[in-house]
Amino acid sequence: MLRNHAPSDQRLADQAYSRIVEIILGGLNVGDRLPSESRLAESFGMSRTVVREALVRLAADGITEARRGAGSYVMRRPSLRLGAHMAFDELSATLGTYEVRFALESDAARLAARRRSPEQLAEIESAMADLRKALLSSDPAHDEDWRLHRAIFRATSNPAFEKAFEHLHEETMRIMRAGVDIARLREAEPIAAMVREHATIVEAIRAQDADGAALAMRWHLSEGRKRLMP
Repeated sequence: MLRNHAPSDQRLADQAYSRIVEIILGGLNVGDRLPSESRLAESFGMSRTVVREALVRLAADGITEARRGAGSYVMRRPSLRLGAHMAFDELSATLGTYEVRFALESDAARLAARRRSPEQLAEIESAMADLRKALLSSDPAHDEDWRLHRAIFRATSNPAFEKAFEHLHEETMRIMRAGVDIARLREAEPIAAMVREHATIVEAIRAQDADGAALAMRWHLSEGRKRLMP
């Protein structure tokens, strides 16, 4: 059964999410146990239902893990560099777009592999070349990243897919900017991985391997979310 929350409850859950992230960044390490649900609720002045909703979202985003009878534990710590791209009170909504993108972009890649025309494939390959060049230089690369993903949506030959993707533009661009920025602070491998992941998607679309394209897209998005963590 679907639960309906009042808008105020949703906003409170966003606030609880952000405050739990602040607790994690304030001194908890991977593997540490979070305060209990009841203790968090008391500390925040919120209901346990609201805190539970926040914990469910944190688990879905791969930041925490709920263990039956033992509470919630830290699985990943968001990078402090995320704060340069979004306020932490926006983190829940922004990372939440990954759940939508997993479904939307995987199916878009699948359809693009089946339906792409020679002209659409040429657009995808051109966008991939631009993204590769940007990633391997000091350029920001988020615009090139967006254009490649949008070209894949166009290759579905279903305008509704591209419209749905455009609706996620603001949150997706925040993530793309942050992902490249955070990756460049580390060794060269994360950037090389980003190039490989995109190239694998493009290759599957070129080969008209629908299942391979969908899997490659889902893997890329999963790895991208992980790169937002140290």
